[in-house]
Order: sequence, then C-alpha cells, then structure tokens
Amino acid sequence: MSITIGTRGSKLALAQTETVMKKLAALGIPSEKQIISTQGDTTTGVPLHAIGGQGVFVRALDDAILAGEIDCAVHSMKDIPAFRPHGLFTAAVLKRDSPADYIAHTIPLGKVKVIGTSSTRRTAQLLRHDPDLMVKDLRGNVDTRLRKLNEGEYDAIILAEAGLTRLGIRIPGDRFPPEKFVPSPNQGTIAVVSRSDPSLMEMLSALDHPQTRNDVLIERAVMEQLGGGCYTPLGIYCRAGHLIAEVLSLDGARTERIEVDVKTIEEAREKGRLLKGKAQDLIDEACRQLGISKEEYP
Repeated sequence: MSITIGTRGSKLALAQTETVMKKLAALGIPSEKQIISTQGDTTTGVPLHAIGGQGVFVRALDDAILAGEIDCAVHSMKDIPAFRPHGLFTAAVLKRDSPADYIAHTIPLGKVKVIGTSSTRRTAQLLRHDPDLMVKDLRGNVDTRLRKLNEGEYDAIILAEAGLTRLGIRIPGDRFPPEKFVPSPNQGTIAVVSRSDPSLMEMLSALDHPQTRNDVLIERAVMEQLGGGCYTPLGIYCRAGHLIAEVLSLDGARTERIEVDVKTIEEAREKGRLLKGKAQDLIDEACRQLGISKEEYP
C-alpha cells in the first residue's frame, strides 16, 4: 500500500514531508506527496489573526483527508489548532527539533531597532525585553522573509530555529533561550495527521516519538484551556514534563506565568485552567484590541 501524503507547497513544508517519506521508506512503506494550497499560503498581505489564525495552514489539508483525496498530511504541529474535526487523528509525532526562536540580523544585535514578525507572541516578548523596539508585520515563506531582511526593510527578523535547520540554512543571528522567550506550543515538532483508519494509523505510528508526544500533548492541554488561538500572545513549552507557560499583553508590559513539573495530561489541564483564571483579562484585552469577538475564540 502506497500512502498519499498531503503537504503545503512551501520549501519548509516540502522538506518536512520529505523527512517523513524517507522515514517511511526506511520501514519499507512507499509513499507519494500531493501539494495542496491553503488559505495561509494564498493570503499573505495581512496578519494571521485577520484571516482566522493558525488554522489557515491546516483546513484545506484536513478537508482533503476527510474527502479521501489523501491518506494523511504533514504539518508543523504548532500550526494545528487546539480543536480538531471529527475523524482525524494525530498518527505520529516525530522527535522534536529545536523549539527555540532565532533572531537573524544584518547589523550588530545591540543596534537592532526594527524587527519583523507576524506573531503576536513574538511581538509581545520582544517589547517586554525592549519597549523601544519597532516591531513591523512580516509574512511570507522563509525565502521571502530573508530577502526582505537583506533588502534592509528590517534590521532583524524572527524565525523558528527548527525551520532553518530543516532547510539547511545558516545565517548570522542568535538563538533565543526557550525558557525566557517561551515558544509557541508544539514549536519545533512535525506531526502526521491521518483519517481514523486502524491499518493506516498502525503504519504511521512507527514514526512516533513517545517523549515528544507526551511533551506536546501537555502543551496542547494547556493551550486548549487558555483558548484564544494565535490571537493571544502566549508561550507554552514542556520538556520532559517541566512546563513553562505564559500569557502576555500585546505590548509585553504585563505577563502571567507558571513554571511547574507535571506528570499527566489532566494535571496539565488543571495548570492551564489556573493560568487562564489569572490571565483572563489579558486574553480578553488582546482579543478586543485585535477586533476578535468572544464567539471566535474558546
């Protein structure tokens, strides 16, 4: 049985899909890829929160799986929304690459004043670090972002370190420690989503990395309790059961944060509910400022 794998057409998405296909081939499982365009790929002139948040990179692939057009899809797991359509299953979570953000810069870091990112989380964390920074919106694939950096539109841009590694890109810059600049939940992780077919899920499960799955499920449990999608500046990071989670105001001036060891998913949900109780005003405020109604987030 050859597995048809859906993927976005970006260089990063294709590189991630090639990684999955090579791992399957090593197990004697043939596969082929099918490129599917998503709203996140075709609508690039506005911030992510204005076109529906993180799910814009996933919905078309979800639909193709449910329609039987493909067997599974490869995603950056951080792009997968908290709440998923019935009939889909995360069949494999690959071993995590670096979860950290990376600041690429063309001038000495101490002289950086204008930074590009489309992430409300990264913006808030940067402004918390230095309120005098000018953070400008930046969308597009990695090549587009690097081109704009090299053309001088920005002094620096923020990228996921894992994406650069997967693309084999080495550029001047610095790694942000994830304990301080807490990453998006599941950042650095590749997931394979399939329909609920036992034989298909059994084949794909051979790619699963149990420790990574446990850590990212803890992160997702906290994310589900916090709600707000990618509208709210929030970072969630778990490593070997050690959880750090924070919610920030859009300007980075205020933060609610927890750091604790957790052993179970239910314990993670409890910590998420605790953090949400402390940070509800920040979540509501961010959504109001971004023009997001309460009906549009959990």
